[in-house]
Amino acid sequence: MNLSLPAFWAVIPAAGVGARMAADRPKQYLQLGGRTILEHSLGCFLDHPGLKGLVVSLAVDDPYWPNLACAGDKRIQRVDGGAERSGSVLNALLHLHALGADDEDWVLVHDAARPNLSRDDLDKLLGQLADDPVGGLLAVPARDTLKRVDKQGRVVETVDRSVIWQAYTPQMFRLGALHRALADSLVADAVITDEASAMEWSGMAPRLIEGRADNLKVTRPEDLEWLRLRWANRR
Repeated sequence: MNLSLPAFWAVIPAAGVGARMAADRPKQYLQLGGRTILEHSLGCFLDHPGLKGLVVSLAVDDPYWPNLACAGDKRIQRVDGGAERSGSVLNALLHLHALGADDEDWVLVHDAARPNLSRDDLDKLLGQLADDPVGGLLAVPARDTLKRVDKQGRVVETVDRSVIWQAYTPQMFRLGALHRALADSLVADAVITDEASAMEWSGMAPRLIEGRADNLKVTRPEDLEWLRLRWANRR
């Protein structure tokens, strides 16, 4: 392990169903390159020497997880997911506390359906945020022209894309600070879409680390097909 990179815990919220994929199972269990999307999403962390442990949040009645080879990996702990992403992550953080993790430990939260994370991007995130007082996330600057629309779908204005970034994962924060931000925002019924938004709600300013644009989240069937073609070409 590069001594300049901090050790870390990983959390994967994987209790969602991915309705937009219109598949016969949650999208994280669809096949990609001989393994499930979830296995690929876990793989980059399991291959990293800095990993202290990984918690995956799953639906209570998830029938697919036990069939994965990695389900027996002793570095992986399973917890029940919540109704929303924030609840799933909070359950995982509570479990990390139970395992003896310290409030100052780094935690990386990564989407279950983001299987193309590169080791270079992971190391870049760890290295650049190692001494950051807040933490941050991988992100990509907006490339296309952006429009703000009204309820009828008509353009109201063109948005300045130079100040707009797309938020990716992993998102990296201290265990204690992230736990407090998520718990407090849930009590306040705040709109929280990712870990960074919880930290923002609590008054923090996460740092953006530019990553690769192909670290995409599989949301629609065309995303999965794009990855299949890209990986075939790579091989």
